[in-house]
Formats: sequence, structure tokens, C-alpha cells
Amino acid sequence: MATSYAQRTDSFDQWLSHINQVCGNFCAKTLGNEFFGAVREHKAGAIKLSFVDVAQARLYRTGREIERSEGQNFYAAFQLHGQAHMEQDGKRVVLNPGDITLIDATLPSDFIYSENSRQLSLILPRRMVEQSMRFGRVQCAQKISGSSPIAILANRLVLDASQQQGLSLCESEATLDAIVSLLRPVIGGEAMDMDVHERMFRKCIGFIDEHICLDELCPELLAREVGVSVRGLYRLFSKKGLVVAQYIKNRRLDFCAESLRHSTAEQKLSALGYAWGFSDSSYFSTAFKNRFGVSPGEYRRRYHH
Repeated sequence: MATSYAQRTDSFDQWLSHINQVCGNFCAKTLGNEFFGAVREHKAGAIKLSFVDVAQARLYRTGREIERSEGQNFYAAFQLHGQAHMEQDGKRVVLNPGDITLIDATLPSDFIYSENSRQLSLILPRRMVEQSMRFGRVQCAQKISGSSPIAILANRLVLDASQQQGLSLCESEATLDAIVSLLRPVIGGEAMDMDVHERMFRKCIGFIDEHICLDELCPELLAREVGVSVRGLYRLFSKKGLVVAQYIKNRRLDFCAESLRHSTAEQKLSALGYAWGFSDSSYFSTAFKNRFGVSPGEYRRRYHH
């Protein structure tokens, strides 16, 4: 009996250690003597996913584990086989094969697997999800039924992506964008629920995107054009955890990155930065590297390669 128990403990510890490596810090408990667990990771460009097999276990995340984790992404959980009970932010869902739910890595969560279960866990960068939702409310712990067209298409896309080994960075990011777009009708807050502050915020970010090329675009100009005081503008963005000037700069850099993915080697980087509102080429290069980790020239070379 002692030998059998030790073998199960080693298997459980190894499984939890692998979970923590690919999904962030979690705690776990076995729920019986028939625990089973296995993890298989897949990476291709920007796509990072894992297949998690488990039976008779509880996997949970408290504030302590969140503090010890670096990632603040969202996770899309695709239930492939078996059943799982999931809870986050006071909401509970039961996932059956084909069902999908979204998990916020910055909030406590709790999964219970009483039977043989297989889940696919896909990392969705927070910036990608929030920008797709126009920084509106993101609905987590909402079950997307496996019988819905959205879930059928999303399951097919993510499973096909998990079979691809040679996806480029551009192709893999486009795949993630497509998955987020498919899930958006369910995980995005309803427009009718927006209050006056939310509508004003949406108006602000819409104006920014429409006039991002203007060199003079700044908080003062934005406040004047949308009809709010500068102080009120700062408060609107602060409620989203954003700083107005920083948001404008990051949006310019995002548009620059998109242009670099499609530009030719002959196009001057200084001209591209200028086209998106960066009048100082040295500042543009430094800001771009701070946001994306590489220089504009290296970023373009990676995509072209």
C-alpha cells in the first residue's frame, strides 16, 4: 500500500508541476484514489496551448498563487472529453464536451474534475482580448455551449491550429485574432448595458483610432473633440487602468507593427513611424523596442522570414 501511494503522489506532483509551468501557479488536491493526470504543451508562433488530462482532482488558484504568477492573460478552456465544474468571480459553470469558457488569470478560479476529463487550455493575450472588446467589460466564466455555431467553429479552428507546426508569427497571431473574434459575441459586454461613462470612453478610443496619424493628437485635443474636461478624460481612462497619453502612444505602435508586417524592406522605418504620428525616428525606435521587445527593423525581418 505504501509503495502504491508513493507512486500516485509522485505522479500527482509531477502533473501539478507541469501545470504550473504552462498555465501559471495553481494549487491542487486529489479527490480519490484513482487520480490520473497528464499535460501536453504545443507552441507555434504566438499560439501557446496545452492539453490537460485529469481525473479525480481539484485545481484551484487563490490570491496567493496569482501574486506569484507573472502572466495576466486570459485562458480559453475548451472541454474536449468528460466533464468539468468551474467557478470564477461567483459564477459556476459545468463544462461538457464541446463547451468553452473564458478564464481571467488575475482572478481566483476553481476547477473540479471528478471523472476522466480532457481540456485544451489556450492562452489569449490580455491586450488582444481587451482591444477586441474595445476595453469594454469582458465576460468570464460564461459557458459557450458546444452545440452553438460559435463553439463549433472555435473548436475546429483551435484543434486545427494545434496540428500545425510551421505557423509563422503573423499567421499564429491572425489565428488568435480569429478565435477572439469568434468568442466576442458571448464574452463581450452588451452595448445596452453601457452607462454614460462607458459610452464616452468608447467615443474616446474611437476618435483616437480615427485620428491616430495626427502628430498633434494629445489628451487636450481629445478632450476638446469629444466634449469632456481633461480631468474627466483622465478619470475615464484611469477606471480602465490606462493613462491617456500612454494609450495613444501604444495604439500608434500597434498600428506601426501592423504596417511593418506588410511593408517591404525598401520602405524607410523613419517614414513609417512618421506616418503614424512619430516625428522623432529615434524616439519611435526606442518606444517600439520597449513595447515589442525588438527594434522595428528586426520585427519586420522576423515577419518577412
